[in-house]
This record gives sequence, structure tokens and C-alpha cells, in this order.
Amino acid sequence: MAAGAPAPRARDVFLVAGEPSGDQLGFKLMRALRAADPAISLRGVGGPAMEREGLRSLFSMDDISVMGFLPVVRRLPLLLRRIRETADAVIADPPGALVIIDSPDFTHRVARRVRKALPDLPILDYVSPSVWAWRPGRARKMRAYVDEVLALLPFEPEAHARLGGPPCVYVGHPLIERLAELRGARDAARSGPPLVVALPGSRRSEVERLMDDFGAALALVAARCGPIDVVLPTLPHVEALVREKARLWPLPPRIVLGEAEKFASFAQARAALAASGTVTLELALAQTPMVVAYRVSALEAALARRLVSAPSIVLPNLVLGANAIPELLQEDCTPQRLADALAPLIAGGPARDAQVAALARLDGLMRLPGDEAPSAVAARETLRLIQERA
Repeated sequence: MAAGAPAPRARDVFLVAGEPSGDQLGFKLMRALRAADPAISLRGVGGPAMEREGLRSLFSMDDISVMGFLPVVRRLPLLLRRIRETADAVIADPPGALVIIDSPDFTHRVARRVRKALPDLPILDYVSPSVWAWRPGRARKMRAYVDEVLALLPFEPEAHARLGGPPCVYVGHPLIERLAELRGARDAARSGPPLVVALPGSRRSEVERLMDDFGAALALVAARCGPIDVVLPTLPHVEALVREKARLWPLPPRIVLGEAEKFASFAQARAALAASGTVTLELALAQTPMVVAYRVSALEAALARRLVSAPSIVLPNLVLGANAIPELLQEDCTPQRLADALAPLIAGGPARDAQVAALARLDGLMRLPGDEAPSAVAARETLRLIQERA
């Protein structure tokens, strides 16, 4: 502890979450910390879920929940001020530990400022940055201000060890607590044509780039395999664009909103056509065979070829350590190639059987011993580090 700094309060944890996904992890971690130590105090920065759990956020998480180059530039003065304010709050009244949750562009800047002022304060990073995919040098740099990484994916501890990053512990992905929801009535008989789920992305840019090709690919699949029912789960902020583009599809999809409807469609689906992202892990844990597609601008693609080092952009493939799920990117993302990959998953045969067998391995790779909740493991690691430092 720096000379003259206030003594830390061991039974006190300062949490910083910068976006909705981190808010969800944060409220579960708060609940688990209180279950492990009812006298613990919790403070910091969070969103609505963490506030419902009792957190009095220093400021609205909306101030720092921003994505994209131009939106960040426009809000840069406010972001820099919030970084200083958050770090200053930790330094002025040191907790037993600082837990930064995802949003590395914000939270890691906070952690670096805090480490400079309070070199002995335990700092945990809940959610590893994707150092295994791009900018691997970040892992080694994190050692200077992160004492332990709480990883959501089982291959990340090995990746940090290989890249010279901080100690890293797999605490489990929150989706493994939701297998019953994801799989639903997986074994129930379904009448009518096979159900295919289309997931063209949650961002406007993804919908703009993928919707037309997805619609054309599904029409080719129907011409080859016979009638299919198409369900398209989406989100309110892109619903209007999705509906506008879906009107041009040869096979009109049934558009649904909400997580319950989405998970129900996964459980009943014969196969899925999905944009790369977290939804591929949801599909994989639902044991729904899929084809994954993605397309970005030419400039982004050129940068990615130089910076991305992962053997796949599909999360389940990285967990499995094998490219079991076909991924069609950039110039390969055409209606014909998408249909060629998707049709065998609907018709059945070796390609479908191989992917189903691979997806069945995920449970063993991702579940925790005794089916312990990820938030409980994360809380235990946090308290252990506090006790060791104390």
C-alpha cells in the first residue's frame, strides 16, 4: 500500500461493469459474494441489474456503455472523466479488492490508475479480453495491473499461460446455468416441416450485410431439401430493419422477439444459420447444428487478417479445439455456399452426425465440478485473493 494511503477494508469489494453483459455478471457475483459473506459491503459502478441488487452506482452505466469508433470519440471527454472518477473513488477509500468486469477499454484504464496508486490492492478481471484471438501482447501487459483473470471459457487459462498473462482461472460461463432453458423440449416430437433458425446478427451492420444472403440461401435449401419453416429471433433495436429486409425473402420467416421465444426455437430447430457471436455458443449448448457466417468491410477484413490469430472465429470451435462447425466468411459467405453447408445438416448424414457428436462434448468441457454456479466460483476466487493479501 502506498505511503499515507488509507488502510483497505477487507470485507469490501468495489465492482466496475461498463455494459449490459457485465451488469448481468456483476449482479450474480454480488449475490454470490453476499451468500458467502453476508457482512460484505459492495459498491462501485454498474447498471440496472446491479442496482436492483443494492449497488449505488457512482454514475449511470449509460455514460460509459458505448460501442463503435465515432460514438466513443464523441463521448471521449465524459469517458475520460468517468475513468478518473472511478479510480479516484477506489483510491480514496480502498476496498479489499477491485473487480473489473469486461469492457476492457474502460475498466482496464481504471485498473491501471488504481494499481499505480495502490500497488498492493488485489485486482481481478472478470471476463478475459480476447487475447487468444487478437492483440495477444495485451496478455503480458495485463500482468502489471491484474492479479487474476476469472475466465468464462475453458481454454483461456492455457492461453494466458502461453502468452505470459496473469494467473487465470476458469470459473464457468453463465450459459451453463441455463441448459434447461436452452434445450427445452429438445426430445419432443415435432410435426410439420423441419424448423430452421436464422440469426443474422444483433447489430444493424450485421443485418445489412447478411440478411439478403441468408434469405437467398434458405430458399436454395428449401428447393433442395423440401419445405422448411424459418424462425428469425431478433431484438427491438433492429426489429424494423429485420422486418423490412425479411419482406424480400422468398420464404417469409416467423419473426420473434424475446429470449424465451429464441431459446424455444433453438430447442425445436433442426439446424440454424447464424452470424458469428455469442449466439453460436447458445446454439451449441442447445445442441442445435449450425452454419456460421460473417462479413465485414474490406478494410476491417484486411485488418483482421493481420491481427487475428485464432484458428476460428466461432466460440464453440475454440472450446472444442476443432473446427466442427462450418464458418463461411467474407467472399465465402454466398447464398450457394451457405446452402451447400446447411442442407446436409437438415437432410441428415455424416456431416450432421459429426457436428451433433462434437456438440455433445461441450457439456464435459464447460460444466464445473458438481455443477457449481459460475458466480459462486467467481465469488470464492475473489474472497480467496482478499484473504491471501490480508
